[in-house]
Parts: sequence; C-alpha cells; structure tokens
Amino acid sequence: MTEILRLENLTRVFNQPNGAFGKPRQMTAVRDVSLSVNKGDVVGIVGESGCGKSTLARLILRLVEPTSGRVFHDGTDITQLSHRALQAARKNMSMVFQDPYSSLDPRYTVADCLAEPYVVQGAKVPEGRIDTLLSQVGLSRAMAQSYPHQLSGGQRQRVGIARSIALSPNLLILDEPTASLDVSIQAQIVSLLKDLQDAMGLTYIFISHDLGLVRYFCNRIVVMYLGAVVEEIPHPDCPPQHPYTATLMASTFAPDPKLRKELVALEGEIPSPFNLPRGCAFVGRCPRASERCKFEQPVLALGPSGQPVACFNPIGA
Repeated sequence: MTEILRLENLTRVFNQPNGAFGKPRQMTAVRDVSLSVNKGDVVGIVGESGCGKSTLARLILRLVEPTSGRVFHDGTDITQLSHRALQAARKNMSMVFQDPYSSLDPRYTVADCLAEPYVVQGAKVPEGRIDTLLSQVGLSRAMAQSYPHQLSGGQRQRVGIARSIALSPNLLILDEPTASLDVSIQAQIVSLLKDLQDAMGLTYIFISHDLGLVRYFCNRIVVMYLGAVVEEIPHPDCPPQHPYTATLMASTFAPDPKLRKELVALEGEIPSPFNLPRGCAFVGRCPRASERCKFEQPVLALGPSGQPVACFNPIGA
C-alpha cells in the first residue's frame, strides 16, 4: 500500500496568558501523535468532545502550527514548507468542516464558493467546472446563483463537499461533516462520500464522536483521549483492548434490541487539560487501573490482540 500521510510525534501546546492569579498556563491539545495513513484508507478519529480531534485535523493541514512533530503528505514534510510552497501543496488536500452554516461565506453565491479554491491558487476556473462539481454532489446546476441562506443544511454541506474536491485533492479531512444534520440527511451525505471516494480514489480522515457511524464508514479507527492516541483498531469489528474504547463501544446504540448492551457509565471526572495526571490520563476513570498507572505514562505498543494500545492492563491480557 502507498502511504499518503504520516504524522510523527505531532504535538500542539496552547498558552493561556491569564490563568489563576494571573499566572500563565499551558494546555496540550494534541500529545505526541504518530499515525500512518495509506492511499484509499478511511481512518476514523473518535473520542469525547475536547479530546483534540479537530485540533489534530487543523494540524494536518497546518491551519494550526504544531509545537513539535512533523506531517508528511505524499512524502513531503509540510511542516517545513514556506507559505507559498504550502499553498501549492494544499491543492492535494482539503477539509470539510462540521458546520455548513458558518463554513460558507453568506455574501458569496454557490458559484463563488466553488470558484474560491481556484482564486486562492491564482488559477482560472475551467469552463463548465462549476456545473460538474454541482452534479458530482447531487445538486442542480440552477443552484449556482443561489446564496447559502437559500439552501437547506444538507444542500450547504454538499456545497462544502463540492468546494473541497474542486482542485481534485487526494486527501480529504472530514471534521464531523454530519454532526449538525438530521439523521436522514446524514445517511445521504455518507453515501455521497462513499460514491466520491470510489469515483476519485480519495483518502479520508473522518473525525466524529459517533462511534456507530465511524464503525460503519471507516476501515480503521483511531481513539483519542485528552490529546493522545490510546488505541488503533485495524478493523471496525476488532474487539477493543483499551478500557476507554470498550466503554465508548458499549455506549453505541444498536437498532436491533438483541444486539443492545447495557450502557456503561464512566465514573470520575475528566482531568483538566491544564493539569494532567502524572501517569495515565485515564487513571481516575479506569476500572482496570493499577498503582503503576498513577505514576507512569503508557505508550502506544502492540497489545495482546496485536493492535496498538496505550495501556498497562489492556483487555484480554
């Protein structure tokens, strides 16, 4: 398989200048994340709100600068590129944002929104390209002169997807693209994304808090907790090894009553990202925690089932 994306020890620290009593504080939003993605993969990134998923997405595209670590796309270290070179490299990678209401400029027509990637690159829009893009995402060509406020949420997200594929990228980062949509519209958007992947050979990074959707749509799953990757699941049907992943999966809704499990609530509170525990960040909520977990940070390593997990007491050990 051809590697299209590689993250090496990616870290982002945010400084808060006015903490308690005016003292500066630091928050590590993404901690030492390493990941390899092959061409054609659909990699799901899951975790609770605030775990660093969206920050990771922005780090990959250098919309946020990393504090340390490197990002390789098609073999090029984009963290070392100049602004001009980075702009050129971004033709091959794009992003679909969560909120279709705020991701489109309300002053632009749909045609203007779809032409924007070409304007940014200093290129002319190929003749007929706007109509082609609208057709690819299942919208009428007549919508080209409409404004975002005249469209439904699903239509706006289709416009956002059309804009993201305008320059024919090979990598698309999807930051909760269905979270603000009705369930029926979510299914349509996921179907559209599958069709586009088949037609264009796209690679997806799919960020979501909906583990059920991720297990359906993705062929690999990466689980994050408080900025760090705690488990990589090579196939959606593989059983979890990390206690946090197991709890997430147990809370996934199953339509068939025979498949439903009793919900498992995590006890304890999420630690403050400004004051993480000395050892494992999950130690205060983990039913399998040992004394070692309080003082030593686990690193991602192959667990008993052969999949990477950051846990001293993984399930199945």
